[in-house]
Amino acid sequence: MTTPAPHEPQPATPNSLPRIVVASLIGTTIEWYDFFLYGSAAALVFNKLFFPGSDPLVGTLLSFLTYAVGFAARPLGALVFGHYGDRLGRKRLLVVSLLMMGGATCAIGVLPTHATAGSLAPVLLTGLRLVQGFALGGEWGGAVLLVSEHGDARRRGFWASWPQTGAPAGQLLATGVLSGLTATLSDAEFLAWGWRVPFLLSGVLLVVGLWIRLSVDESPVFKAALARAASQAPARGAAAAERMPLVAVLRDQWRDVLVAMGARMAENISYYVITAFVLVYATGHTQLSKQTALNAVLIGSAAHFAVIPAWGALSDRIGRRPVYLLGAAGVGAWAFPFFALVDTGSFGALVAAVTVGLVFHGAMYAPQAAFFSEMFTTRVRYSGASIGAQFSSVAAGAPAPLVATALLAEHGSATPVALYVMAAAVLTLVAVGCARETRHRDLSDEAHGADGRAEPSFAPERG
Repeated sequence: MTTPAPHEPQPATPNSLPRIVVASLIGTTIEWYDFFLYGSAAALVFNKLFFPGSDPLVGTLLSFLTYAVGFAARPLGALVFGHYGDRLGRKRLLVVSLLMMGGATCAIGVLPTHATAGSLAPVLLTGLRLVQGFALGGEWGGAVLLVSEHGDARRRGFWASWPQTGAPAGQLLATGVLSGLTATLSDAEFLAWGWRVPFLLSGVLLVVGLWIRLSVDESPVFKAALARAASQAPARGAAAAERMPLVAVLRDQWRDVLVAMGARMAENISYYVITAFVLVYATGHTQLSKQTALNAVLIGSAAHFAVIPAWGALSDRIGRRPVYLLGAAGVGAWAFPFFALVDTGSFGALVAAVTVGLVFHGAMYAPQAAFFSEMFTTRVRYSGASIGAQFSSVAAGAPAPLVATALLAEHGSATPVALYVMAAAVLTLVAVGCARETRHRDLSDEAHGADGRAEPSFAPERG
């Protein structure tokens, strides 16, 4: 009978793991609600409220430019939260990110518009968007690691995919609130005060999310790694936690960081084209109503939420890479049919276009949490996963609605936009194709070799 290691991490109990999953899911839902709410508002009203006097399409471009600013702050958030998350723990930083995001979103709800504050209004809006992006840059890594590191390695893809459903849940909630308001208020009422309601609602959600996040335990894998490092520190003359996780991960695992960045290209670009740019395209180019476009995204987001755990479970059976590659190939192949369906002007065709696109997106997004977590060692995992995920957002998600809108304005056709999505899919196929399969890796430090990479902790399932 073997004796366990002195600081061996204990897996979460059957009762505690779902509680941890729920805590991460609710927190990510709130954070994505705040972030997506801005994107929807940028497409529908911010061009009129904060950038008046411009050509409608130019106003939309300016509105999406402030939207992109949030992505520019995400890498900085990844660096800061990753550094302290690897030194102090996952839980503390998740609480901070939630407070920052919720506070910034509530503040947007009370901002003066251009009509009352002039040029100061878009400046304040941009500043709050920066805070949102900074907070979200640190949110994702901590949320998925808290679940990934709590146990049940054989079903890690399934359990870790649940925080990923926070994105469609947040989209669903944000779009649902906006859809309800646009259905009950006149355009004048919505522009006058109705748009503020969903931003102020974030304050209520913040209290709920904070209460739940404070109730969960720190990652046992992180605590065990910290304890082992502390016991070895006197002999090594080293600190218990990695002093500079960023330096360590870029020195030892830079290839994994590049793979993660490449993997995000198609996932990020396709998502914002399907959910944000489609609002501009459907309402402007095909003359569908705001309500119709929002309802289509609402239905698609519900389907997206449902398929993510299923894709995550499949990645536990056949691997992260095959499921991810299927999703990347799917969004690339769907790019032209997507716009062809939207061009019909039919609500049913629009729903089909958005839903199928999001189902393919889910095949990338679902295994991503476990895939990225398994790439990095415990002492740099928060930094590695966050940097890989968020630095790519500057080149992918940040400019996606802006690039798509500019291409549409220049060519008057969706063909260049479809080619743009296809090019992103090719980049992701190459990146993931170069990666190694990770589903059998143990997240504890004992399973990592001298090169900093994890080795399989159990034999592949047979049959």
